[in-house]
Amino acid sequence: MKLFKFKKTSLKTILSTLVILSFTPASYADDVARGLEIAKEADKRDTGFVDSVAQMRMILKNKQGQTNTREVKVKTLEVIGDGDKGLSIFNTPRDIKGTASLTYSHALEPDEQWLYLPALKRVKRISSKNKSGPFMGSEFAYEDISSQEVDKYTYKYIKDEVINGIDSFVIERYPAYKYSGYTRQVAWINKQEYRAEKIDFYDRKNTLLKTLTYEGYHQYLNKFWRPDTMHMVNHQTGKSTTLSWNDYKFKTGLTEKDFNRNSLKRAK
Repeated sequence: MKLFKFKKTSLKTILSTLVILSFTPASYADDVARGLEIAKEADKRDTGFVDSVAQMRMILKNKQGQTNTREVKVKTLEVIGDGDKGLSIFNTPRDIKGTASLTYSHALEPDEQWLYLPALKRVKRISSKNKSGPFMGSEFAYEDISSQEVDKYTYKYIKDEVINGIDSFVIERYPAYKYSGYTRQVAWINKQEYRAEKIDFYDRKNTLLKTLTYEGYHQYLNKFWRPDTMHMVNHQTGKSTTLSWNDYKFKTGLTEKDFNRNSLKRAK
């Protein structure tokens, strides 16, 4: 499970931005350039964590207020020059214990995702065409849990705004990859720490679909900010998913072999 953050910038993204700037009015061009600049700074500030392990509680709530709770271990491996790798292992409830999700995020190529289902004793590959589908019945889509590479989006600065007493940049980002379930996302980025405070997601009809809010940020290793709580509300269905995080550990010694799809069945 990935937090919302910006990762890596390629020559292609820079060139694409320059093309946009050369054919648009100066004010719009300035907003595009500033939006990309904010994304790149957020990327820079979250680079270098190497790897991390955390415990996460996922609480699913339906429109009637009924809840379902899941306990998940989340491992992340930072990959320099490409997208990060993520492994989520479900420990409870009993009927899905041992289910594991593996994500290879990429900057330019389609992400690769697999899901191990212990009841079927098989590893299922998630098609890139299904990235807008719900992750394990939650309000987070498969595309939400992959590493949010800078190159996957184009950007536009909208305005400065105070949210919950925090001075923030408001930027829009537009998916540059195929099969996204979103036309755009509006993000409130903390001006001082360059961390996300809130994100609005708009569906393919450009209607507000979901809102993600972050609470209880803590800083680790004197650099990396992580929230205690992420709350995703689906405005169209009335459902929500809350992720509560704890026991973060960084630079634990994880390697590529810990994120091998062939070992998903043995993931712990």
